[in-house]
Amino acid sequence: MSRPRIVIVGAGFAGYRTARTLSRLTRHQADITLLNPTDYFLYLPLLPQVAAGILEPRRVSVSLSGTLPHVRLVLGEADGIDLDGRTVHYTGPEGGEGTLAYDRLVLAAGSVNKLLPIPGVAEHAHGFRGLPEALYLRDHVTRQVELAAAADDRAECAARCTFVVVGAGYTGTEVAAHGAMYTDAQVRRHPMRTGMRPRWMLLDVAPRVMPEMDERLSRTAERVLRQRGVDVRMGTSVKEATHDGVVLTDGSTVDTRTLVWCVGVRPDPLVESLGLPMERGRLLVDPHLQVPGRPELFACGDVAAVPDLNQPGQYTPMTAQHAWRHGKVCAHNVVASLGRGQRRAYRHRDMGFVVDLGGAKAAANPLGLPMSGPAAGAVTRGYHLAAMPGNRVRVAADWLLDAVLPRQAVQLGLVRSWSVPLESSSPEVARVPGRPEQRGKDAGTAGTAGTAGKHADGDEGKKQPGGEPAKGQPGGEPGKNQPGGEPGKNQPGGEPGKNQPGGEPGKNQPGGEPAERGPDASAGSRSHGERAKRSQSGSPRASGKPRRAVEAAGPRSARGGSGKPGKSSRASGTGSAGKRPTAPSGPSRSAGQPADPGPEPPAHQPPPGPDIAPGPVRRTDGRAVEGDS
Repeated sequence: MSRPRIVIVGAGFAGYRTARTLSRLTRHQADITLLNPTDYFLYLPLLPQVAAGILEPRRVSVSLSGTLPHVRLVLGEADGIDLDGRTVHYTGPEGGEGTLAYDRLVLAAGSVNKLLPIPGVAEHAHGFRGLPEALYLRDHVTRQVELAAAADDRAECAARCTFVVVGAGYTGTEVAAHGAMYTDAQVRRHPMRTGMRPRWMLLDVAPRVMPEMDERLSRTAERVLRQRGVDVRMGTSVKEATHDGVVLTDGSTVDTRTLVWCVGVRPDPLVESLGLPMERGRLLVDPHLQVPGRPELFACGDVAAVPDLNQPGQYTPMTAQHAWRHGKVCAHNVVASLGRGQRRAYRHRDMGFVVDLGGAKAAANPLGLPMSGPAAGAVTRGYHLAAMPGNRVRVAADWLLDAVLPRQAVQLGLVRSWSVPLESSSPEVARVPGRPEQRGKDAGTAGTAGTAGKHADGDEGKKQPGGEPAKGQPGGEPGKNQPGGEPGKNQPGGEPGKNQPGGEPGKNQPGGEPAERGPDASAGSRSHGERAKRSQSGSPRASGKPRRAVEAAGPRSARGGSGKPGKSSRASGTGSAGKRPTAPSGPSRSAGQPADPGPEPPAHQPPPGPDIAPGPVRRTDGRAVEGDS
């Protein structure tokens, strides 16, 4: 008898725990394949410390191949699932395509940033879901403080050292708390000429900070934030985002160059295209994490609506704790479906929550016991060390060094603004120029019921490799009229339009397939009403989340709240496609597919500085230089 084939899509908390537990339970009697676009498991709770310069990125990145030795890792993004044929189609990081056959499939694709139809947010804000976004935020905040310190104009200084965080859930609260400490340390060492100090704002429509937690812990977190000078405004959010700042719902205007979007997450759109019963964007499963009517299909983590047996009629929330526990139960039930052991129903016991507020401050309620101050800080860090599946010694060493040494406030410029757009279905992988092109293929030709097509994530141009940044703003920040430096469409270094190098070929153009675009649902939102074509770019969806076309009944409605599941409109960055002279393309790295050499740097682009990554090298005689691809 052949060995059973188990495929796991996604290596977040649920997918990683499923793979690790399956590897132990099957005892090498099954072929386990983990499909993920990155080769690491990201420990998200410590991501704010990466943005604040406490931890290095590799500390929160656990190697998949190093910790899952008996699991086959396939780098790629699932962009099609044939439920009847039991195959998963994926696209690799260099544009190559492949198919994985399975006997059991576990969907653990996780979640993406939640967008609301607020004008300007998609263009001017940045999320906080992956390493690229954390690295960009660290560089951006450092740059703004340095530019503010050198500015003589008080208005410019005030705008640059004002940082607005939207969403007072766990992530937003920690980002504001750590960010305030980070910028205050910079200003103490290098005071500003105008005598001003950085200002952080935390906004949310909720009545209090972290409404998911106990009210006493919420008050503790708010007190710590206010002691650090954070302007906490509850019942207030962003009405419109512009280049110069944001307009709030209370009518006031705040001049700023930084808008961090932490309003919550929504399930990865992969599951929406399967044609199976859903619950507010999540795939309905039974208490055994199995999809009804599909005995070979399991789902866990943020993409699964798992019944809460402790609260009948409700579903478990989208948190890392639940995803981690889902993975263990899912692995046991997958093995039971193969005839080994008994199935288990998912039933959880609330162990409490911990929120790291930086320094020795934290808010925690382990086993329901509210704590604050240094004791809560010790419990919080101890919990993270125990929960991490690796890198514990390195993390502890970084914490120790941070306690005795000043932080290094430097900007590396490795991640640019246009590399981490808010409207991304995979925020864990930065968009880069020069990715090999990918042949367009009609997702709607799958034909079989239950087949997932490609997902068009709002604007097609957002899927393209992007372009070299045009004229850098001060400090090398690319883009036009955007606080985060997001390049405008059809601008040098901006998002490529149709019929442009690195962009999506237009209809009836060579290498392109005709595509249909659904009408906009509302201002700042895009409809998923039509099946879209696969993007021509070979750039993978960032974060480990697959790229696919979603067929829905109509426009999505916006979601509110902080982290609660539901459907939301995807903000769109619309613009007319212009034409640019096309650059000659070099030989392809993938068989039969022309490679996109990347966009031409604009004529007036300043020479690369220490914070600007150099663009592709080009010869004026039209021939490619050695090493140019």
